[in-house]
Amino acid sequence: MTQKVLILGGQGRIGASVAADLRRWLPAAAVTVTGRSPRMTPPPGVQFLPLDLADTAAVTTAIAPQDLVVHCAGPFSYRDHQVLDTCLDQGVNYLDVADNPRYVKAAMTLHQRAVAAGGTAMVATGVFPGISNSLVRQGVETLDQTDEIHLSYGVVGSGGAGGTVMRTTFLELQHPFPAWIQGAWRTVQPYSDRTTLSFPAPYGRCGVYWFNTVEAMTLAQSFPVQTVVTKFGSMPDIYNHLTWLMAHRLPKAWLRQPALVEGLAHISYAMTQISDRFSGIGIAMEARLEGQHQGQPCIYRATFTHPNTAEAAGWGTGSIAQALLTGWQHPASGQWNRAGRRISFSPPCSNGAGRSPPP
Repeated sequence: MTQKVLILGGQGRIGASVAADLRRWLPAAAVTVTGRSPRMTPPPGVQFLPLDLADTAAVTTAIAPQDLVVHCAGPFSYRDHQVLDTCLDQGVNYLDVADNPRYVKAAMTLHQRAVAAGGTAMVATGVFPGISNSLVRQGVETLDQTDEIHLSYGVVGSGGAGGTVMRTTFLELQHPFPAWIQGAWRTVQPYSDRTTLSFPAPYGRCGVYWFNTVEAMTLAQSFPVQTVVTKFGSMPDIYNHLTWLMAHRLPKAWLRQPALVEGLAHISYAMTQISDRFSGIGIAMEARLEGQHQGQPCIYRATFTHPNTAEAAGWGTGSIAQALLTGWQHPASGQWNRAGRRISFSPPCSNGAGRSPPP
């Protein structure tokens, strides 16, 4: 039987990337993308369905015949759980690319209901969160004991994700957020405490700052660690300085006005459309774990790079969609090159000193 996949928001950069990944790896699947109106011609093998998510009856009808629904219609700070609720009611598998901690926290309260429904519902897939979680889990399973997790993300320009990254950034600058530090939840100011990292080529040095991500919450709940640090930065560095000014100099009340956030997102996206021509639209991530391995203090480091952030999100979500629809699992290994992009892992410890050299 042909398996049916519905991608909500499938005309956006990330949704279209998920559709492309599915068509590449599951060409027999019937993929349908939605939007309020057609903005582009769907690629071969992909159908378009006009759909307004505010129309509850139409959403229910669209979901009913599907084997899998992939929710890519962000920003998720503006979304309720109507789509997830409908999938649970109808026993349809569900994935989303939610990157808003409040949305994900509320969705996780539906765990028992999802178990009772008998399907699979997974939130926050994609690149970060998503692939970033895989990097951390690989490290946790390698070390005998993990004390600290440090996740850092660097996005070049727009990341190829349209205005979505911009809106998400400005929305998360509004509030201090809880971070798990030395065994306790502590309040952290967004875009503070700059750290400079060296990501793999071609990205190099990048400044990163405290940022409220889904992983800041979920990793502290999933693993017995003392500290979880999540930091985000932009390339070129001028965008970091502009974002810092917005986080620390603009009145917070201004950032809580949807019209202003939308205006800032449009201005920022226009700027990146110019710089993207020179800088690219890639992503670099580093997961650094500190703990114990074979009785020795140890640092475990994993990195990920991709030349297009939106395509990387499609890869991450598409991989999980493929696993759901086919039962396929990739054998555990130090390197995984499914889509022609490399994830590299440092050895657990090196130099015979029980501790790897700093990155």
